Amino acid sequence: MTTGARTETPIEEIEGALLSQIEVHSIDWIPDPERHGKNWQQAMLWFLGNFQYFTIPIGFVGPVLGLSLGWSILAGFLGIAFGTLFMAFHATQGPVFGLPQMIQTRAQMGYRGVVVALFAVLFTYMAFNVADQVLMSAGLHDAFGWSAGLVAAGTAVLAALLAIFGYDWVHRVFRFLLVISLPCYLIISVAIFFGGAGGTAPKHPGSFIFAAFMTQFTVAAAYNITYAPYVSDYSRYMPRKTSPRGIIAAVFFGASGSAIWLIALGAWLATRLNVSDGLVGLQLAGDNVAAPLGSITAALSATALMATMGMNAYGAMLCVLTGIDSFRKVKTSRVWRAVTIVALAVAWYLLGLAWSSQTAVGAVLDSLTLMLYLLVPWTALNLVDFFFVRRGHYAITEIFNPSGVYRRWGWRGLTAYAVGFACEIPFMVILPIGSFSFTGPIPAHLTNGVDYSWVAGLLVSGLLYLVLSRSLDRAAEQSAIDSSERELQAIDAAAEAAAT
Repeated sequence: MTTGARTETPIEEIEGALLSQIEVHSIDWIPDPERHGKNWQQAMLWFLGNFQYFTIPIGFVGPVLGLSLGWSILAGFLGIAFGTLFMAFHATQGPVFGLPQMIQTRAQMGYRGVVVALFAVLFTYMAFNVADQVLMSAGLHDAFGWSAGLVAAGTAVLAALLAIFGYDWVHRVFRFLLVISLPCYLIISVAIFFGGAGGTAPKHPGSFIFAAFMTQFTVAAAYNITYAPYVSDYSRYMPRKTSPRGIIAAVFFGASGSAIWLIALGAWLATRLNVSDGLVGLQLAGDNVAAPLGSITAALSATALMATMGMNAYGAMLCVLTGIDSFRKVKTSRVWRAVTIVALAVAWYLLGLAWSSQTAVGAVLDSLTLMLYLLVPWTALNLVDFFFVRRGHYAITEIFNPSGVYRRWGWRGLTAYAVGFACEIPFMVILPIGSFSFTGPIPAHLTNGVDYSWVAGLLVSGLLYLVLSRSLDRAAEQSAIDSSERELQAIDAAAEAAAT
């Protein structure tokens, strides 16, 4: 006698288990029963986020411009420390909101006005992945003779898969790669310190050049400032009671520690081994210590960069879905997430092929410069709103309401962003990108070619938003916050009941 029930085959069981690993959430709110994670996991995530190949060429910038090894390391250290402050403060927003970083910006720019910031952030994600593809293809070709085209295609596929599986898998993969790559870097770094990695001091070791020092500082600062749109995406599952100081410290020391380390390593490779490709330099230095240590470390560094591309793809997907949702309601689903990520992977792959003639230093400088221009006004007004205007108190459900208290167009945030960006233009120094270059009138006459545009954008956007926000109707917002909290408590209760 049969019951008519169908028993799943082992293959179907495996497929079902794999599919169940794919993250369900995208731009929606994370209920409290689903919150998890510790601050130390954030530190490991962001340590590995910078513990890869892209970071090394940042240390090339100073030496290429004539800066000595010591001054290059100091400029990189100061730049990373400054830029990481902004990134780390954004980390506190994830546990408070339980939302991706950019959908929170509706509170400042409006339900539809957020698309202005989304354009800037989506450009950042895609520029990083295009630059990563250029670096990885050239680096693995030069180090191991691998086909640049196959490397580009393979990394796009693997990065997209990691992004599709989502939040928990990104954290797991990053922790695993950190554990296996950290010993290799430690051995090479100790060997460099004691003179066991080869290399010779150049006949012309460089000197202190103010413009070069500031360029190295700015590129280093930009590197972690451009991580600002990512942070809440990877802290939004953290419990609401997460200590703000704890998560700020975890993100700051994680993201800055690895970046300072590898920027210093990059400066040493450029000045002592005279290399122009970070992966080749890493391979050479490691093999000078004990072959095949360099080749193993280079391969692990490239793998970590591929994982970071997956992180970028995940954030880009959240941006795209937020943009679509601002005009047409998006229902959270795995299919939406997967289709969006695949489309993004195809786009950055094709753009990377078109940009493949760029050098490593050129790719890093170009991408970070443009990202900094676009992101600094946003990060300034976003942090001012969170810490000084609304002080972490928001009506979460109203973020999904086009007619709610945050309105369709947030004129205060849009104005602060536009004015801040406009104030950057006179200070800009854009090195040649293809046939295009630009130098604003102020650097040419007053600043000796140093790009201070991001300082202007940071100050103007933040201060202007603070002034404009004095007219906010906080009483109306408080009523909406109270109503939102009641709705969220009901969602929490339903989620907890479903879990039991």
